[in-house]
Amino acid sequence: MGREVRRVPSDWDHPKDSKGHYIPLHEPEWSKEDGVNPRQCMSFEGEPTHLQMYENVTEGTPISPPMPDGESLARWLADNDANAGAGSTATYDQWLSTVKRGFACSMIIGPKGIRSGVEAMAEED
Repeated sequence: MGREVRRVPSDWDHPKDSKGHYIPLHEPEWSKEDGVNPRQCMSFEGEPTHLQMYENVTEGTPISPPMPDGESLARWLADNDANAGAGSTATYDQWLSTVKRGFACSMIIGPKGIRSGVEAMAEED
C-alpha cells in the first residue's frame, strides 16, 4: 500500500528497538463493525482517540505523532514535509484527502509521470 491512518491513544509511543528505530508493526485487520481495529496488531492501554499516519510498505512505522483530529494530522504532515511516497511531500489538501480516505498507495505511474499516491489519489476526490 503506502500510507494509512491508524487510531491510537493520545499518548501512544510506537515501540523502538535498542538503537531508537521504530519496530514495524503489521497493519490492523479489518472489522465489519468498526472499520480498522488497531488493538488486533498494536498493543496499548487506553482508548484510541487520536489519529496517526503510518507508512505500511515495510509493515508499519509512524511518519507523524498522534493528533486529535484529521485536520490537525493533515496540517502537521504538510507543515513538516512528511514523505508522501515516491520521494515527494504533499499539500495540506492532499494530506487531508488521504486522512479522510484512510489510506493512499505509495506511488502512481501514469501520463503525468511518477507521483505519490497522496498527490494522485487526492485528484480523484
